[in-house]
Amino acid sequence: MAEAASVPFSETKAPESADRLHRGALGLVDISASTMANIGPAYSFYFSMIVIVTTAGIAAPLTVLAAIVAIALLGNTLSQFSRAQPSTGGFITFVGKTFGGTSAVTTALLAGAGYIIAISSVLAICGGFLSIMLHYYLGWNVPWIVFSLLMTAGAIVMMIRGVAVSTKLAGLFFGFELLVLLVLAIASLIKNGGHLSGAPFNPHNFTGGFGGAAAGFPLAVYLFIGWENSAALAEETNDPRRNVPRAVYLSIALMGVLYLLLTYSTVIGFHDNAKAIAGAPSGIPLLDLAHNIAPWLLVIGYLAGLTSTTGVLISAVNSQCRLIFNAGREGLLPRWIGRVHPTRRTPVNAIFTFIAVGGAIIAGWALGHLIGGQTGTMVSLNFYGESATMGTILILVVYFLANLALPFYYRKYRPAEFNVVKHAILPVLGMVAIAIPIYYLSKPPQPQPYFWFPYVALGVIAASVIYSIILVRRDPGIGGRVGSIVADE
Repeated sequence: MAEAASVPFSETKAPESADRLHRGALGLVDISASTMANIGPAYSFYFSMIVIVTTAGIAAPLTVLAAIVAIALLGNTLSQFSRAQPSTGGFITFVGKTFGGTSAVTTALLAGAGYIIAISSVLAICGGFLSIMLHYYLGWNVPWIVFSLLMTAGAIVMMIRGVAVSTKLAGLFFGFELLVLLVLAIASLIKNGGHLSGAPFNPHNFTGGFGGAAAGFPLAVYLFIGWENSAALAEETNDPRRNVPRAVYLSIALMGVLYLLLTYSTVIGFHDNAKAIAGAPSGIPLLDLAHNIAPWLLVIGYLAGLTSTTGVLISAVNSQCRLIFNAGREGLLPRWIGRVHPTRRTPVNAIFTFIAVGGAIIAGWALGHLIGGQTGTMVSLNFYGESATMGTILILVVYFLANLALPFYYRKYRPAEFNVVKHAILPVLGMVAIAIPIYYLSKPPQPQPYFWFPYVALGVIAASVIYSIILVRRDPGIGGRVGSIVADE
């Protein structure tokens, strides 16, 4: 098949001494499960539903449906790149190979910053959710940071042991949360069968019309963050040109159906009452529904949240640290980041760097609250919302650049395979879809500290570009090394 052809001879090959990961360790099921564990449907849905309903109203399922379409457009871009040149560098490689060394370093910095800021929210919420759960059932008041440290340490051990071990564990956690979420959604629909209607899919029920739908769209897109997980595992996947695109589409489709079911069952469970959902006593509407149906459902609902946050921690660090690992291996970032464990073939330096910087961000946030005397707001949910939003803005910029690069890449390296729909129309629509959440996350007025996030993002972009120009002038060979390590070669 043309799509599975090897990379053209004009593209630079990998240096003989390149540090390689454990090739062929994962299959389609492994990377699909890891991707869906990275998305973390319980983790994402539990903490996002209230905001989506507050902005979009009871027509929230339609906002989720729009997000599915947007992510599917991005899925096309990632799949087309992965068929042509599967790479652990993911978007960094794809953008850099298209536009050159400066764009590669810039994208590496933006992706690294965005994902590390976002992962800091996961580090916080994994301990925060366990703290909430233990306080609810046992009355314990153990600081969430203690649990975060313990859970992060355990995750590091699993990731260093091997990609197959940690990926299968994350997949196991995902299987449990998926089963629980389906049980909760179906139980809600059965319990409230007399209130079933098409109202949640009626556009007239958007709060504030299109503006309300658009305002909820960024968070609906955030539900899917992690969908690109499988691309970073390409080097460790058998037949990556075929299996990575399959995992991308399979994950988006399954998670899309699940989110629609969860959103619809939640709206129906609260009898189409947006104010009641927004005022859910626990702050997690689905768990309040579970409590009203049966106490045992609440127990497994909490357990699903716990396994979900843990699964996200493992799978997200596993995939995203590989982006900066590959950037270090190719010389876009300090080379020591691109070293692997001599026997387990895991990117140990990148794992520690990823976790350490994420932990430093949490420490800086806490220090700021201590200096400002606002220790009462030092709860994990507050940090989760702030860091997840800031990280998402930078990640969306990377998504935008990848869509922009796709048509140029195929015109430059694979002109015979260029398809107007796949390689031009769909990526342009993807850029439009990404511009919407960027606009609404930046549109004033925004509450504090969210007001500053667009300016921080602009500062990070400017600093990344300046650093990239300086680095490429010092090392002109960077452009040739981008994409030199192809996953299956």
